[in-house]
Amino acid sequence: MKCQATDARCPERGRGRGRWAIPRASARSIGEVGVDDLVEAGLSREAAAEFERTLRESVARAQRSGTPSPGLELDPREVWRELASAGALKPSHPHRVHQLVYYSVYSGWDASARGPPLYWFPSLSQSKETNLGRLMESHGRKLLGSSYKDPITSFSLFQKFSVEHPDVYWSMALNELSLSFRRPPSCILDSSDKSKPRGTWLPGAVFNIAECCLLPSQQQRRGDDNIALVWRDEGYDHMNVNRMTLKELREQVMLVANALDATFSKGDAIAIDMPMTVHAVIIYLAIVLGGFVVISIADSFAPKEIASRLHISKAKGIFTQDFIQRGGRKFPLYSRVVEANPVKAIVLPVAGDGVGVKLREQDISWKAFLSQVDHVPRRHYYPAFYQSTDSVTNILFSSGTTGEPKAIPWTQLSPIRCGADLWAHMDVQAGDVLCWPTNLGWVMGPISLYSCFLAGATLALYHGSPLGRDFGKFVQDAGVTILGTVPSLVKTWKSTQCMEGLDWTKIRSFGSTGEISNVDDDLWLSSKSFYSPIIECCGGTELASSYIQGNHLQPQAFGAFSNASMTTSFVILDDHGVPRPDDQPCVGEVGLFPIYMGATDRLLNADHEEVYFKGMPTYKGVQLRRHGDIIKRTVGGYYIVQGRADDTMNLGGIKTSSVEIERVCDRADESILESAAISLAPPTGGPEQLVVLVVLKKGCKAEPNDLKMKFSKAIQRNLNPLFKVSSVKIVAEFPRTASNKLLRRVLRDQMRQQLFAQS
Repeated sequence: MKCQATDARCPERGRGRGRWAIPRASARSIGEVGVDDLVEAGLSREAAAEFERTLRESVARAQRSGTPSPGLELDPREVWRELASAGALKPSHPHRVHQLVYYSVYSGWDASARGPPLYWFPSLSQSKETNLGRLMESHGRKLLGSSYKDPITSFSLFQKFSVEHPDVYWSMALNELSLSFRRPPSCILDSSDKSKPRGTWLPGAVFNIAECCLLPSQQQRRGDDNIALVWRDEGYDHMNVNRMTLKELREQVMLVANALDATFSKGDAIAIDMPMTVHAVIIYLAIVLGGFVVISIADSFAPKEIASRLHISKAKGIFTQDFIQRGGRKFPLYSRVVEANPVKAIVLPVAGDGVGVKLREQDISWKAFLSQVDHVPRRHYYPAFYQSTDSVTNILFSSGTTGEPKAIPWTQLSPIRCGADLWAHMDVQAGDVLCWPTNLGWVMGPISLYSCFLAGATLALYHGSPLGRDFGKFVQDAGVTILGTVPSLVKTWKSTQCMEGLDWTKIRSFGSTGEISNVDDDLWLSSKSFYSPIIECCGGTELASSYIQGNHLQPQAFGAFSNASMTTSFVILDDHGVPRPDDQPCVGEVGLFPIYMGATDRLLNADHEEVYFKGMPTYKGVQLRRHGDIIKRTVGGYYIVQGRADDTMNLGGIKTSSVEIERVCDRADESILESAAISLAPPTGGPEQLVVLVVLKKGCKAEPNDLKMKFSKAIQRNLNPLFKVSSVKIVAEFPRTASNKLLRRVLRDQMRQQLFAQS
């Protein structure tokens, strides 16, 4: 078996235990790494000699400053901290150099006994400049008394305080965001109504969350001349980025809001099915500003999926484009929307002024839509439509990994929750430029929009595919400081080497969500900005946020979550629904405490109580909320997502997750791009059998039987000696949702049909 792509870029086979197993080529101590190793990894001999000297100096400093770890000559964490802080590992170094050093530093590390290896460490001075750090320095001593030391030492105490006193935390957090109440709330949380066991948040408040995004803010040091949006169209990477000030954005939103009033009635549901462009953001804010309801539909959906969402939401109209432009090609969008038979469509051109398709009689072009208010004297002014806190502003849909997509209403609380969470955990500040390639049809679209505008940051949008170098150049040219990703996107960037030579060093933080991260891919990503932290986020549309996240006040480990989100508490349940002790490593299903600001209290097409609460245990007097994730709490208190509860398999009476199997298989052979593990009961009955499907890297070849042997050995070595792979199937690609989530249940159904046919 041989990988016929460039095998210098293929990950080496792994050994060791757990997801942080060390590649064999790097399974040596850092003290054994010499000039020849560095030359083999891609450095010139002169650069290798210089790097080797820096390496020895860092090790010496670590020996002087740190204490030896059990069984090790010195603490690997101190060695890595010294190397990272000195900037010894540069973004321009070949990835194999980063691999060699990182895996060698942690070559003797036993993650099962000591927790995940750490790669990023907060400094005390920088911690005090973060949003949470400033909040803690201002209020920590008053709230925590003599227990308060500094933002790093006292973070866990402060997070626990926020759980126990959510009203106190939220009163402080709301003051940090760009919020303007027409009528302020009577309190933060009203628990007096026993018919509402999860309380009422911000009762009595009247405001418009879109207006909050558009007004100057003294708190955020945001004026009318501040840049609100930067963007670039695909194919124009030789041009300067486009910019729009806050005043220009507000005027454009108000223009569209006036046109909406000429077309629709207050409260109407209006869909958006188009890429997340500047126009899409303007339309979204205008719909909310005008007192209408956004229906979010991803631009990748087939007509049937579009139609079902229009039907469920009773949409009175839809904004769309004639085409989608990706990779220099045009793909039809309006024709798909027409098949869904919307009541009315407003159609934008992908380029130029005129749409490139013939419209139905009831549909109008973007230009004609705006021309309806040409006669209005102050068409760039619009009085916001003020509503109560629990008014619905947006209807989103779950991605459908657990069955029929659910219609999830967002109230005005939802943007506050997601804005406050990214303010706290991603440290979004005034002056930041945030870019997160996504779509308004998925939850990260509204989250990134609100998180920028409520914190006074700039939103960066690329009108094209994020897969190639043009996107990376936009990140460079726009001066992006916070870059959001999904792991499959990072894997593509790394495998194609399309971002080589670009300068991403302005990025001070990455975000990652949507999938489970790969450690080596994250090593590549973080190295592109001198090892900035990758803040892992895991939550859901129905929460308007993440329940576990990283942050800038705790050390971070690749692919791991360092804590629960602010004001969030959860337990890990055993197989009988009994909460496990909070201070012990364990694996189980998540049970969320239900006092959760911003979480849904209704669904349009399903019973909310049945979906999220029925069958969940009661703990400490409250019924827990279902989320569906299986997570692992490690030694040291970090969290690793193991997959969904419906991705759990039973092998020989032992429960394990698909994700754990896949992590091992992905490292078992250099030809593997990705794997998917499922379990199937034989058609004739009997114990579940483990089946692994694989997608190979481009240019690589492999035999299923050879992979079966390698997978079995790797799984038995890394997970459990009783596990055995029954069969391996090589496929061209995996079925995924439009948000790129792997559909294991589809693979399971396909393989079950195949086994039945064979039997």
